[in-house]
Amino acid sequence: MTINRISSNERLSGAVTFKDLVFLSGQVPGEGQDVATQTREVLAKIDALLAQAGSNKDHLLNATIYLKNIGDGFAPMNAVWAAWLSPGMAPTRTTVQAELARPTVLVEISVIAIRK
Repeated sequence: MTINRISSNERLSGAVTFKDLVFLSGQVPGEGQDVATQTREVLAKIDALLAQAGSNKDHLLNATIYLKNIGDGFAPMNAVWAAWLSPGMAPTRTTVQAELARPTVLVEISVIAIRK
């Protein structure tokens, strides 16, 4: 059984595949911007990593979303998330408030998918 690591460095892999499963590490945006803009940037990174792994957003099984401030960030993040998903293809999802790695990061998203 082969484990394939994508976009790896000394600390982590952007994605790992095992059989038909695809695991993405938490994706974060660049600096600045509001939570909606950061969410769009993170989802674009997820699209790119899923494509490298032979999958796409329509094959998501699970998502975990971390928000710096769930009170202010949930509605704008959710609007971007809902627009990004294909109709009828929503994965299971957990959204939590968390202290994120850098003060300017407002959202981080990790997903699990299957290959196409």
